[in-house]
Amino acid sequence: MGNEKSQRAQDAQEPRAEGAVGRRSLLGAAVLSAGAAALAAPGVARAADRDSGTNHSGRGYKSLPVPTIVAHRGTSGYRPEHTLGSYQLALDMGAHVIEAGDIVPTKDGHLVCRHEPEIGGTTDVSAHPEFASRKTTKIIDGVSTTGWFTEDFTLAELKTLRAKERIPGTRQHNTLYDGRWEIPTFEEVLKWRAAQSRKRGREVWIHVETKHPTYFRGLGLGLEERLAKLLRAYKLDKKNSPAFLQSFEPTSIQRLNKLVGNPLVVLLSTANSRPADFVDIGDPRTVADLITPKGLREIATYAQGIGPTLDLVIPKDAAGKLLQPTTLVKDAHAAGLILHPYTMRNENTFLPADFKKGTDPNAYGDAFGAFKAYFATGIDGLFSDNCDTALLAREDFVNG
Repeated sequence: MGNEKSQRAQDAQEPRAEGAVGRRSLLGAAVLSAGAAALAAPGVARAADRDSGTNHSGRGYKSLPVPTIVAHRGTSGYRPEHTLGSYQLALDMGAHVIEAGDIVPTKDGHLVCRHEPEIGGTTDVSAHPEFASRKTTKIIDGVSTTGWFTEDFTLAELKTLRAKERIPGTRQHNTLYDGRWEIPTFEEVLKWRAAQSRKRGREVWIHVETKHPTYFRGLGLGLEERLAKLLRAYKLDKKNSPAFLQSFEPTSIQRLNKLVGNPLVVLLSTANSRPADFVDIGDPRTVADLITPKGLREIATYAQGIGPTLDLVIPKDAAGKLLQPTTLVKDAHAAGLILHPYTMRNENTFLPADFKKGTDPNAYGDAFGAFKAYFATGIDGLFSDNCDTALLAREDFVNG
């Protein structure tokens, strides 16, 4: 998740220099048991008996536990993001939905899973001399970026690369897994999802984001039609199919609404930002306009949910401390929309000032306190890089 300017700004603030690494949650049997407990606890089952993430009687996303824990790019807090290893760990931990695909195209039209089309920061491409000449500077959605881009590589060429940790200064432990996994294609993700669903006897839910769709459409590499074709091929294109489709560009969601029946989500950045497609077509509206009651009612004509940045739910003051919640949750629910805001992370550097602990920005803060504050607003779910922590926090919240 996160392809607009402010998300890039947020990512740019993520520490790059080598530094101390914070406390890690236990990733062994104890964590898996805790995740299972979060799903099975009586208090969780109280939430309209939504205790498994399966399609109960064709209820689709309404069958998911509330609040829903969405694994952001898999387990980004513990494994390099958007790898099958990151997705698998998230599923094993008990995440209700896996964000298994920020999709971008290859030169030959395949869809692959990367946070951004620029892959210098998430793969070992810079170590491949045969691709040195591919390094270039491009302007995407008004932002100048230098590096290597998926649309300049064939799928066969991308498959010679290996994924690596995007923010090694913050998550030094994750670098242990650098080079272990390939860049997955979205079709490989769909095959993995199907296999895991059969193995577990329930449908595995995924969140899928179209990245920079206007930019890629201009290159003749439209995302929506390719995505819809794959979803239809794997019988995942219906109203109750276990796959949310999301985008920061409302017109991409409107296009998908005409192609497939999936639950659709409009992602929302900072209030003063404009979606890239709005800039392209000259629509003067900002996110602030989209989150008014009128704007939300319009979104509800073609989507089922919104994915706002957490600051749109609870803003911060100049010192980074939480203020009073906005009316967004109430207004979205009044329009019939669910909310899955993004992104909760355990490290101090990403937490509101109220919940930082100590002076090391890479150490874990009071993530449980922050989760509680956000859950208390009535949101329907939450994206997190640390879904084990999120599940435990959810259990605390639901059980009172």
